[in-house]
Amino acid sequence: MALGSLESPSRGVPVTAAEFVVVANRLPVDRIITPDGEEIWRTSPGGLVAALEPMMRSVDGAWVGWAGQPDLDVPPFEADGIRLLPVRLSAQEVEEYYEGFSNDTIWPLYHDVIAPPQYHREWWEAYVTVNLRFAEAAAAAVAKGGTVWVHDYQLQLVPEMVRNLRPDITVGYFHHIPFPAHGLYAQLPWRDQVLRGLLGADVIGFQRAQDATNFLAAAKRRLGHETKATTIALPDGRTPLVKAFPISIDTTPYRELAQRPDIKARALEIREGLGNPKRILLGVDRLDYTKGIRHRIKAYGELLDQGRISVEDAAFIQVASPSRERVDAYMHLRDEVELAIGRINGDHDTLGHTAIRYLHQGFPREEMVAMYLAADVMLVTALRDGMNLVAKEYIATRADNRGVLVLSEFTGAADELRQAVRVNPHDIEGVKDAIMTAIEMPRHEQSKRMRSLRKRVLENDVSAWSRSFLTALEDAGARNRSGAS
Repeated sequence: MALGSLESPSRGVPVTAAEFVVVANRLPVDRIITPDGEEIWRTSPGGLVAALEPMMRSVDGAWVGWAGQPDLDVPPFEADGIRLLPVRLSAQEVEEYYEGFSNDTIWPLYHDVIAPPQYHREWWEAYVTVNLRFAEAAAAAVAKGGTVWVHDYQLQLVPEMVRNLRPDITVGYFHHIPFPAHGLYAQLPWRDQVLRGLLGADVIGFQRAQDATNFLAAAKRRLGHETKATTIALPDGRTPLVKAFPISIDTTPYRELAQRPDIKARALEIREGLGNPKRILLGVDRLDYTKGIRHRIKAYGELLDQGRISVEDAAFIQVASPSRERVDAYMHLRDEVELAIGRINGDHDTLGHTAIRYLHQGFPREEMVAMYLAADVMLVTALRDGMNLVAKEYIATRADNRGVLVLSEFTGAADELRQAVRVNPHDIEGVKDAIMTAIEMPRHEQSKRMRSLRKRVLENDVSAWSRSFLTALEDAGARNRSGAS
C-alpha cells in the first residue's frame, strides 16, 4: 500500500485510502538527525500519542499531522506500523497558527483566562489556512465511507471542512483541553466560526461532563440550535452527539516497568540521592501556567518556613519539562518558578539535603516510572487542566497499593479519581493542609484509597476509552447519514 500515491480530494477517493484516519496537530513521531547525519523518527512524548498509538496499531489507519519542524517537506512514510502523512507548515504559520492563535489565543481563553488571551486577525487567518490544509490531507487519505477522527483545539475548524470535502464519511472530534463557560467563550471574536467548525463532527467528545455542557450552551446561545440532553439538532438533519469521554492511558507499559528489578533499584537510588528522607513528594508537569506550579511551590515553601516539615524528613522533586519556550508567558513563568525555588532552597538547604530538586527537562518513561515508585506523594495541583494523565500514570505503577495522590478539583481526572486527596490549588492554606494529610496518611488508609484508584484506572484504560468513543461514533455516523439523507 503505497502512501505516496494518495490523490488530492479534487481527484476523487484515492485507491490506497485508509478506512480510518486520525488528524492531530503533531505526528506521533519526532524527527531526529543523528551525529552521523542519519534521519530517524522516534515516538513522541505526550498524552495524545500515548492514548492513540495502541489503537492505531490495531486498525487499517493513517495519521495526518505536522512533523514538528517548520519548512520541512517529508513524503508519507510508515513508522512502527503506523502510516504517517506529514503536513507542511512554514515558519510564519508556526508562529501565527500554532504559537499565536492556538497557544496564545485559544489555550489561555479555554483555561479560564489564567493568562490573558491575545486576539489578532492575522493569527486567525493563519489558523483557517492551516486547518484547511489538514482537512484536505485527511479528505485525500480516507476511503469512501470511512472515518476521520480529529483531535484537539489546534484543529477546531477541520470537522466542518473535511465534511464539506467528503460528505460520505463519518467525522469525530475529541477535545483534550477544557471548554469554557459561555461568559468566557463569548470573548472570542470568531466564536461562531469555531462552533460551526466543531459541529461538522458526528460526535464531539470532551474530557468532563461540564465541558460538554458548556459547549451545548454555546451552540444554543450563539447559533440558536435546539439541544436535547447530549445532542444538537442541525438544519441539515444531523444530530451530533456531545458527550464526555474521559481519556486514559495504556497502563501495560507502566505496570510492566514498575515490576522490573532495575527500575525498582533505580527508585531506591533516587531516594538515596535525596538523603533517604521519610517522604518524597513529586510533581511532574509541562512548564505551563495552567499547572499550578507556582502555587504548589509557594505552599511547600510556607510549610518549610513554619517548621511543619523539614528538609531532613521530606524532599520535593519538581519535574518541569520545557514547553512553548518562545511564548512570552512561558518565559516569564520559568523565571518566576526558578526564582521562587532558588529562594526556598537558599533559605532551607543543608549540605546534605535540598528542599526542592528542580529538573527543567524531560525524561524517558523508565526514569519517570522510577520516580513514581520513589514518590510517597504525587502532587497534581493544576489550576485548570483537561485531564492530567500523570495522575493515572502514577496510580498505574503502584502495585504495592502505597502512595498518595493529591489532585486538583479543576483537573479532568478529578471526576474519576475520587479517592485522591482533592484540593483547590488557589487555596494555599488548603494545599498546605492537603500536603500534610498526604505525608501523614497511615498505610492502611493509603492502601484503601490506592486500591480504589487502581481499579478505576486499570479497568478504564486507553483501550476502553477509544472503544467507547468509536462505538458512539459509529452509531452517530449511521444515524446522521440516515437523518441527512
